[in-house]
Amino acid sequence: MKRLVVLGGGESGVGTALLGRAKGYDVFVSDKGQIKDKYKEVLIHNEIEFEDGEHSQEKILNADIVMKSPGIPNKAPLVKHIRAIGIPIVSEIEFASKFTDATLVAITGSNGKTTTASLTHHVLKQDMKVGLAGNIGESFAKQIVENDYPNYVLEVSSFQLDDIHEFKPKIAVLLNITPDHLDRYDYEFENYIQSKFKIAQNQTQDDYFIYDADDPVITNWLVKHPVQSTLLPFSLITPIENGAYLDNDNIKITIDNNQIIMPTANLALEGKHNIKNAMAASTVAHLLKIRKQTIRESLENFQGVEHRLEHVLKINKVQYINDSKATNVNATYYALESMDAPTVWIVGGEDKGNDYQELFQFVNEKVKAIICLGVDNEKLMDNFGNMVDIIVETQFVSEAVKIAYKIAEAGDNVLLSPACASFDLFENYEDRGRQFKDAVRNL
Repeated sequence: MKRLVVLGGGESGVGTALLGRAKGYDVFVSDKGQIKDKYKEVLIHNEIEFEDGEHSQEKILNADIVMKSPGIPNKAPLVKHIRAIGIPIVSEIEFASKFTDATLVAITGSNGKTTTASLTHHVLKQDMKVGLAGNIGESFAKQIVENDYPNYVLEVSSFQLDDIHEFKPKIAVLLNITPDHLDRYDYEFENYIQSKFKIAQNQTQDDYFIYDADDPVITNWLVKHPVQSTLLPFSLITPIENGAYLDNDNIKITIDNNQIIMPTANLALEGKHNIKNAMAASTVAHLLKIRKQTIRESLENFQGVEHRLEHVLKINKVQYINDSKATNVNATYYALESMDAPTVWIVGGEDKGNDYQELFQFVNEKVKAIICLGVDNEKLMDNFGNMVDIIVETQFVSEAVKIAYKIAEAGDNVLLSPACASFDLFENYEDRGRQFKDAVRNL
């Protein structure tokens, strides 16, 4: 019996343990932190051995294969040790994909992954049976055990791609690449780019690679490192023969002389970046032979994603917007770009080596006050202190919202778009977003 050791007892770890168990592996789960009660109950119920609060090397180093949760860095001493003695380390998507014959659509990018994966799933599910997994919702591995779908949309992070070997999606989507998580890539942007492109490394010409032709990082990399798959670019600027482009205010998508045209005026999601997300999602749908009418209707009635430019409430004619999912500068760039009123901006958290320069034009044009919500706000103060009349610091969401309430006037926006990770003050970006929404509702 082969031994599977799972490092990390969260959603992907417990899902992998269940799939490993179902496929006849001897499974052991180890988490250096505390495993949440709901996951412990699943492990106990399925008689899967586990530990938390430590890593017992004698129970780990006898593995045939190790599944490492995406949150554990490659620099961790235990991970280095496992690699040094030659035990293969895989991610959940690598392990799970071996046990399904489903058509896989894998979506990555520095920003917009969750929105595009959710939108793609929303369109496809109207006409076919399809699961949504990866970095979102229920674990991919768990879904294969419980209810294996014939199709999956997978939101895939660079951390998950780092540990793939044979993972091969039928359709790979690369939305954009901007510097992010560089602390995990030795502060080398090239390493991060390479990680993102692993999504296409096992594809053949029978597979499809959908990508943003306006993104210079992607297009330059493709020139030097061509992929084997069939290319379907999308662009807001350039007419494209096979792929998607913006023609006046219409999205035009052509695949093998079969065209679909959609007016952007009817899209449920606002902002230029969401036109691109819609292009990517509808290109996937068009490839998978979803009816044109279904695609159009789905793009018009999609509700959006929690914590991504989510309109919370309007109070005294001030709109409060939760964009807690903006954990890097580029995501906040899109948020500020889409603001059409004077904005009180709540920003800050754990800085990942951010360069704030690309935000300067929007801050000068649109931001009337800045509230820094973080343990260490020095960099924000240095960058933006001279640009606005009001810049204040706090470590409490409730206080940030109260300050914003005092500053904002009728017609303004209050925008939480942190441009930073949340771990200095919160469990995760969801926790930060929910606390923000609670504080707004309590005003």
